[in-house]
This record gives sequence, C-alpha cells and structure tokens, in this order.
Amino acid sequence: MTGALKGITVLDLTHVLAGPFCGYQLALLGADVIKVEDPQNPDCARGRGPDDALNAAGLGLNYQVQGGNKRSLALDLRHPEGADVLRALVREADILVENYTTGALDDLGLGHDALMAVNPRLIYCSITGYGDTGPQAAHGAYDNVIQATSGTIAQCGGVKPGVSFIDYATGYAAAFAITAALNGRTQSGRGTHISVSMLEVGMQMMAPEAAFAQHTAPISRGKEPGIASYDTQDGRLMLGAFRPAQYRKLAAMLTQLGHPVPVLVQINDWPDVWALDAETNAVLSEIFMTADADTWVSRLRAADLPAERIKTLSEAVALPQLAARGYFQNSPETGVPLPTSAFHMNGAPATIHKTPPTLGEDTRAVLSEMGLAPQQIEQLYDAGIVK
Repeated sequence: MTGALKGITVLDLTHVLAGPFCGYQLALLGADVIKVEDPQNPDCARGRGPDDALNAAGLGLNYQVQGGNKRSLALDLRHPEGADVLRALVREADILVENYTTGALDDLGLGHDALMAVNPRLIYCSITGYGDTGPQAAHGAYDNVIQATSGTIAQCGGVKPGVSFIDYATGYAAAFAITAALNGRTQSGRGTHISVSMLEVGMQMMAPEAAFAQHTAPISRGKEPGIASYDTQDGRLMLGAFRPAQYRKLAAMLTQLGHPVPVLVQINDWPDVWALDAETNAVLSEIFMTADADTWVSRLRAADLPAERIKTLSEAVALPQLAARGYFQNSPETGVPLPTSAFHMNGAPATIHKTPPTLGEDTRAVLSEMGLAPQQIEQLYDAGIVK
C-alpha cells in the first residue's frame, strides 16, 4: 500500500485500545505517528496480553497489535517543561489524537483551544466515552461500560460480547473523521476540533435496532430462520438466506436433495419472511442434521447462498483467505503476527515496516529533530521529564 498519508505528522496521546488503534491506522497509511506517553505511567496496554515476558518488557500483545509503524516519545506533560516540548511539537504537527477524560488536558493548558492557538492548522481529535458535551461528558468509560450503557449487552441477551468491538469501531470513526478533516483543511486552511463519542459509535453499530427502539409502534419479531444457525452432524452452521429470493433458492436446493419445505417456495416479500414461525426453524433443524457442516456449506454455496461453519477464533486466524490478503504481518523484530488494515489500496495491503516501539525508544531522535541541543536533551533526561 502506498503511503497515502506520507508527510503527515501525528501526535498520538492515547492509551488502551480505541485511540491507539486510530493512530495505528494512520501509521499504516504512512503518517509519522509519535506516541507520547508518561515516562512513569505509560499506556497500560503495554502490560496486557497472554505472554508474561512481553508484558514485563512493556510489549504486551494488547499494545503490539496497534503499535507498529509508530515512534515512542516518553514525555511528562504534567511538568511545565514537558508541556512546552509538546507545544513545540504541535507547531509542526498536523494531527493530535487524545483520549484522556474530558477536560484533563485543558487542566494542563493543553486542550484544543490552547493548542490550536499554537497551530491554527492543527486537527485535534478527542476520543471520550460520551463526547465532550452533555450530562455524562466528564464520566470515564471503557468498552464494556459503553456496551452496558448503549444497550448492546441487553440486545445480546444480557451477555457481553467477548470482543472490544466498540473500542475498535471508535478508532475507525476517529480515523475517518481525521482524514475528512485533512481534506477540509486543504479547502479552509484551518484545522478543526473533532469530538468522538464511544456511546454514539455504539449506537451506530446498532443503527437499525436503535431506530426500531424509538419507533412509535415497536414490533417484536422472532429470529428469521434464513439467517439463523443450526447444528449439523459435526458442527454448527450459519445460514445466510436473507432476501426473499434467497429463501426460494434455499427451497429449490432442499427439494433437489429430497427435503422439500413448501412454505419456503412461497416467500415473495418481507412480510412472508416475518410470517415464518418456529415450525420452520424446527424443520430446517432436522434437515441440517442429515449431513456435516462442510457438506452443507458446499451445497449452499453451489446454490449461490452464503453459509459458513461456525469457526473458533484459532481456526479463523489461520484462514487461507486472510493469508492471501496479507492481513496479518509478522512484526519485523519479534515475529509476532500483527493485524494490519481491513482494506487494500491499488491492490496492496498495508505494510508494517517498524516494530512496535519500547517506551521512549525514539525520544532522543524526536527531540533532536525538534532542534534541541544535546545539552538540552540531557537536562530533560536528568530531570525525569523524558525517558
């Protein structure tokens, strides 16, 4: 993938998942992303993951999966001289991304108004749980809390999904807004402040359901049998007969196999789909138990119907499809397979050219590029302002 954001400098003042993932996507696109962390209290994701040795080294997998192609500057922003270093960086930067609690950086004199006064072309992106306005603006949050607040957990039968999908969707939303703001800046010549709300991202991830919940006459409908999962002889099958025409295709295929389901032949519109009852599910359940999951997948695909055996995550990450697309790439130094971007540009995936940095790995280089003399840099180290 070509460096679409080559020449763009990003100051990444984020931690945990959503913010670092946003910065990672920008880094994969060629931006120079400088991760700014507290020397004494760095990104907590560095210490999380299944490998205790990597955790102890500050290179936990929770950090590595979104740390590639970045540089690390360990800088104490609470110290006046540390704040001055950030302001100096801001003068030449294009983007600043932060996910501190609303108002935390304002208290240090590093809020969006203050830094956009230093650099009017700065795109300042704030990622918070609830946004920077409203009665919950000052409340902290994590993905699981937002899943609870947004109704996601209730929508999933009271069970929290075992993935941090709101965090990562928030990172994508922030990266999308930032790239849009870059285009806007070419037109106006000025930067902008972006406020990204994890709660609102959670609502976006359930847009139809969120709209239905506010309808004046909400209707309760059962699970549509064409998009349900079924046990087979050796695993569970996910069926993808969604549209009315696909129900008719399913009916034709099953009839050819000696399993006619007359009600499916008569599906012509959405009301017909919604009229299907539990009896249809029961009939299909019996039919799908007559063969193994892979056989059904082959049959359904031959009938132009989406279907897949439900896989474990360990099976999914080893899919030849992902290998063919180059989605996972080994870290240049550790060899750990890391995810990249979910898209190609000009037929090529993103490339990890720099391993996720250790804390402060690039501090000296960044300070030198700023024009600080060696003596000034040593004074910052001696004072503990940088690491």
